[in-house]
Amino acid sequence: MQDTHKKILFRYYSDLLEDTIVETMWAEIIDLDKGYFKLDNIPFFGPSIATDDIFFAEFDEDEQFLTYRETIKVSGNSIVQVVILEKGFDKEIIREKLKEINCESEGMNETLFAIEVTQEVDYSIVKSLLNEYVELSVIDFGEPCLSEKHRTDLLKN
Repeated sequence: MQDTHKKILFRYYSDLLEDTIVETMWAEIIDLDKGYFKLDNIPFFGPSIATDDIFFAEFDEDEQFLTYRETIKVSGNSIVQVVILEKGFDKEIIREKLKEINCESEGMNETLFAIEVTQEVDYSIVKSLLNEYVELSVIDFGEPCLSEKHRTDLLKN
């Protein structure tokens, strides 16, 4: 993976944590000389970037790390954050249902996970599923990076 990917540092303000966050994520090298990469991780805390987005990063002297600067091309994918509110609820139940509708997710701990919604997925189906659990007071969720395609999905219903 070291030959085809690099760890990139992202520094951003997280609405979820209400603080400035530093997160490192793997990215596929597109053009190392130009500093172009494609995000290959699901972000946890809510930067406005999604998996498969192409971005520019450069070495930052202060950070001593390759550091994200700007998104060059959006993929159409979205990232959704989920927080489990009900004590003892097994988040894997929701993650399995999401997997059935072609949404991968990464868990950070027992109460937080992030969902990758690829461009091909109808986001209204995902949101409907999540809203069922919101109504039961099991979860809450945020949409830190919702693509134009997925915004349009919500207007169809």
